Amino acid sequence: MDIQFLGGAGEIGRSAILVNDSLLLDYGMQSSTPPQYPVGDVDPDAVVVSHGHLDHVGALPSLLSGDARPPVHWTPPTRELALTLARDTLKLHGNTPQCPFTETDVQRLTQVSETHGYRESFETGGHEVTFFDAGHIPGSAHVLVDDGETRLLYTGDFHTDDQRLVAGTTARPEADVVVCESTYSDVEHEDREAVEKRFVESLRTTLWEGGTVVVPAFAIGRTQEMLLLCEANDIPCYVDGMGTDVTEMLRRYPAFVRDPDALQRAKSHARIVDGRDGQRRRIAEQNTVIVTTSGMLSGGPAMTYIPEIADRPTNKITLAGYQVEGTPGRDLLETGSAEIDGRRMPVAAQVEAYDFSAHADREGLLDFLEGYRDAEILVNHGDRCSEFAAELRADGYDASAPSLGETGRTRE
Repeated sequence: MDIQFLGGAGEIGRSAILVNDSLLLDYGMQSSTPPQYPVGDVDPDAVVVSHGHLDHVGALPSLLSGDARPPVHWTPPTRELALTLARDTLKLHGNTPQCPFTETDVQRLTQVSETHGYRESFETGGHEVTFFDAGHIPGSAHVLVDDGETRLLYTGDFHTDDQRLVAGTTARPEADVVVCESTYSDVEHEDREAVEKRFVESLRTTLWEGGTVVVPAFAIGRTQEMLLLCEANDIPCYVDGMGTDVTEMLRRYPAFVRDPDALQRAKSHARIVDGRDGQRRRIAEQNTVIVTTSGMLSGGPAMTYIPEIADRPTNKITLAGYQVEGTPGRDLLETGSAEIDGRRMPVAAQVEAYDFSAHADREGLLDFLEGYRDAEILVNHGDRCSEFAAELRADGYDASAPSLGETGRTRE
């Protein structure tokens, strides 16, 4: 089996793996300035998508900009999320060099779409493919690819612990080769219940003191996790941004969430913002919690809320996701100020960060890989892939970290 890494090798972002010069696994973008896309030209016979995050699906419509019409296989929620992200990218960057596709390409994507459930094998591009629940976000999948000689397991992004929105992965399909993500290979997550307890206590303290809390959260997965947490603890909250549409969409796929009834209660508990800046400014004056995009303060309704609450120490900004270096969220954490909506802004409000990661940590990665000691391990999707591969080799694994653009043949 030949495997070429067109993205996601030694980096987080623009994941794309070509198998046997025929089957493409993911085709994402890296949200840098300017955005980065997978390397090389690719003309696959078929595409299989692990899950609906921008770094795995962001460049997908561009595959249809020419004459080729490869089928695209994914779970139903992943299809919906990918289309939502594509349309958002068009809204932000359409008709600029930063966007490699058009509305026509997005429409073509709907025409070649083929959806599958977990553990339902299908044939495509000369391979047998099976999805397994990866426990990352709704619809996320481990992808098992069998070419008749070699069984490749592409983990995609995964979590081994339960979240409120989705249960952790328990799937361990037999495989000869494992392409494994390594996002948190040097991190031990704090116990989830402990994180939730500190988070809820922080919100309650600020509300009791008369302050407003803005919770910047990723639209897919994290917003819903925050709403579930607020409802379970009877904390008043608003929800704004793309996360409102994603929450509504996920309710149509109850089989892909851990507790559909809890998600419905969370949606009903939250007050939905209709998108007017005047309304947002009035809400920012209330003694409440506001869950809103973007999760790293790089756009979205947060650009309205943060300036409104920034000057009062009784207010609070609670970052609920990892802040990539160079983003306003990371800047705010490290310096107490950030560039918000085009201007540098000192922030007197309290700033806190919580680890609600949807990725397996070091312990989770090692626990998952324990079942694959006889397999070849290819480490990707991380900023220390080579180091983690070396640590695995020291523990007896046949592990390596491919380079960007590298084509390798797996051992038979």
